Amino acid sequence: MSLLARCTFPTGDVTCAVSGGADSLALLVLAVEAGCRVTAVHVDHGLRPGSAGEADVVAAAAARYGAGFRAEKVDVAPGPNLEARARAARYAVLPAGVLTGHTADDQAETVLLNLLRGAGLDGLAGMRTEGHPILALRRTETEAICRAEGLQPVTDPTNTNPAHRRNQVRHELLPLLDAIAQRDVVGVLARQAAILRDEAAVLDILAAAIDPTSARQLMTSPPAIARRAVRRWLAEGEDHPPDAATVERVLAVAHGVAKGTDVGAGRRVARTNNVLRLER
Repeated sequence: MSLLARCTFPTGDVTCAVSGGADSLALLVLAVEAGCRVTAVHVDHGLRPGSAGEADVVAAAAARYGAGFRAEKVDVAPGPNLEARARAARYAVLPAGVLTGHTADDQAETVLLNLLRGAGLDGLAGMRTEGHPILALRRTETEAICRAEGLQPVTDPTNTNPAHRRNQVRHELLPLLDAIAQRDVVGVLARQAAILRDEAAVLDILAAAIDPTSARQLMTSPPAIARRAVRRWLAEGEDHPPDAATVERVLAVAHGVAKGTDVGAGRRVARTNNVLRLER
């Protein structure tokens, strides 16, 4: 299959998260075609009637392509931040290193969502290729794979619900940007994300040489490097990196503007002489 040349599948045993949609079914097909020994895992969030039956679609596809299959069930209550909570619940039952069917279209949406959140360089770099082997493919291509293979993808009605910001970006913002730019901006955004990921990797190397507990080193380093060193320090052992405001408060402590600051998760950074310490 010619599309494999643009994919980044690992070798050996892999687990694919397969919802039954076109992207994840194409992921399953391509993973098998790439020679991987595949286990497909379907996660039912229980958020809509009939969702449990979608596991049967995935089980049938897995059997057809000689892949293993496992079904998981999680409970996600309706309410605020539904997408984020569903994602957290899903990944809690998936193994480390699981492969997902995110495409270049998902990448473009992620970049725009992160821009709206003010996520900074790492957010604008989007998703990394690790764990996302079909990130260079377009959604139209995964749909074409399903048609060619005679697969009938599951249609998730929540993907058109404008209550979710991602759907507004997908169905309203991206078409508007296409019209303004008079071109398909998904490819532009995906390429920019790749460039920023490379630049973020360079900053990580430089920041690793900085001791984030040394106020002197933080004060004499370029701000971009100092910010990254502090972010790496505070993120150790935590589920999420600190936000920009928290990093700036720590740098204010390093510069002697403040004696200490709360950094979340019951932690505080304080300074004694020229040394920063993280207290719980």
